[in-house]
Amino acid sequence: MFKRALTFLILMGLNLTLLPAQNFVYTEASTLTLTGKLFPDTPNPYHRLDTVRYKGFTPKENLQVRESSGIAVAFRTNSPDIKVKTVFGDRETPVNTMGISAYGYDLYIRQNGQWRWAGAAAQNKKESEVTVVSAMDAGMKECLLYLPILSEELSIQIGIREECTIEALPNPFRHRIGVYGSSFTHGISTSRSGMTYPAQFSRATGIQLLSLGCSGNCKMQPYFAAALMDAPVDGFLFDTFSNPSEKQISERLFPFIERLIRAHPGKPLIFQRTIYRENRNFNEASARKEESRIHLTDSLMAIACARYPDVYYIQPSATAPNHETSVDGIHPSNHGYSLWARSIESAVIDILKKYGIQ
Repeated sequence: MFKRALTFLILMGLNLTLLPAQNFVYTEASTLTLTGKLFPDTPNPYHRLDTVRYKGFTPKENLQVRESSGIAVAFRTNSPDIKVKTVFGDRETPVNTMGISAYGYDLYIRQNGQWRWAGAAAQNKKESEVTVVSAMDAGMKECLLYLPILSEELSIQIGIREECTIEALPNPFRHRIGVYGSSFTHGISTSRSGMTYPAQFSRATGIQLLSLGCSGNCKMQPYFAAALMDAPVDGFLFDTFSNPSEKQISERLFPFIERLIRAHPGKPLIFQRTIYRENRNFNEASARKEESRIHLTDSLMAIACARYPDVYYIQPSATAPNHETSVDGIHPSNHGYSLWARSIESAVIDILKKYGIQ
């Protein structure tokens, strides 16, 4: 019995050595189609803003605009397996955001006209290689690969089996709507990079949102306004009231609006009220602070909407009826961000239609 078992194992080993090795070929992601980029021509294609051209950022802000949150790669391939090789620059590893979102990849494949999740992977190394999906059928597939939200990449190479093909997919989204916002827009506390509310909104509507989320640092600073003035967009969606103090909101809101109106006349500027934060539930000091800031914002935006014909104010919600959609008392979970994307969909679409953006 032992001899038969040993013979079987030896034969199995011989058979495994006879299986052909699967070789992969790699394509730099930037040679395919990059979606979600507010500034298309940055020297590093995975940066969201050119920090050599635009000055004034703090070291933290400089890092954040070099991170690739909101950018995705669109391509076609018939490879059953998809790998990604990365050379990282700077990275962040916060405790309230999963590694797959912070420094990993999130893949969607279009099926029957809908984007369906296909795989995700991450490896916390300076140079990494991960398998995002494997053992698929050999048919041609339309893919959308979201890049990490809290990492800078120096090189991203997509690997497919050598006998297969890969090619750029035409941008699957239409129009260019810039989104400047806080950690909520950046995607903090998501478990995958494709779960930010701008990404979910774009997949659901087909309208391309171009994310410039900067966690903790979206305060309508003049140097951010200077960059946004140059952005090639059809309109803007803002999450600008979650980070600044009341003093900053009072001093900066109208100059911020007026600079953008001069640079983008006749284009919609849609501002979002800040969402309900669950840390207000029992913390009375936090509740008073949030209520005061929201009251101020509501008052100022009523004036702005009356004064400027292309300025709008909408109210998102990331809160479920049971209030179980928060990760850390501030940031929503994936489900919370889904609620956010759905809560603004009708209002944003209706506003954009007024400008022929459909």
